[in-house]
Amino acid sequence: MKKAIVIGSSGAIGQAVSQCCESQGMSVVRLSRPALDLSSEQSIIEAAEALKPQGYFDLIFVASGILHTPELKPEKSIKQINPDHFHTLFQINAIGPILVLKHFSSLLNPETRSVFAALSARAGSISDNQLGGWYGYRASKAALNMFLKTASIEYHRTMKNLIIAGFHPGAVDSHLSKPFQSNIPKEQLFTPEFSAAQLLQVINKLKPEDSGNLLAWDGETIAF
Repeated sequence: MKKAIVIGSSGAIGQAVSQCCESQGMSVVRLSRPALDLSSEQSIIEAAEALKPQGYFDLIFVASGILHTPELKPEKSIKQINPDHFHTLFQINAIGPILVLKHFSSLLNPETRSVFAALSARAGSISDNQLGGWYGYRASKAALNMFLKTASIEYHRTMKNLIIAGFHPGAVDSHLSKPFQSNIPKEQLFTPEFSAAQLLQVINKLKPEDSGNLLAWDGETIAF
């Protein structure tokens, strides 16, 4: 039986990815706070150590991310930039996921195909940025994309069967998108279950040469 780890499993997409993996016959370890806190490297280390007795996994999916909180809102203007908000966004959206790869990669079998997937966003594409705004969120996701690309080059030297990729899940009906759904056409707002099924379909088709890419829910490669 194939095995997966889903980090951020309490969120809408994380729950849906976990359920979809299980429906495909996979054994799933679900992790979310407080068992794993992306703002604490020690928490990540301890979570990885606790899983070592279970052997190798085939998929690690980081479904965590942050766009807004009651205090933190996406910036519409440069005048709204807040350095403290930037620290929070970068910690959860970029630094946390790459620390997961740092400490969880030993749980992936170097001899067989395995995938490290992290939720990114089309908003993190510099070349696709046509609207501006959302400084912190865009920059944190762009940083994540660079982290994953850089790591894919390094790991290819020692784990040629490991695929590392970021994923744009589309506009998903979730807490993250709720304040902005009025601007999204109804047919473009996905259920978490639809998005998860699409993402796993793309993941199942990935080849080593896809490592380092940012991919959309429909398999499109998004330019950085």
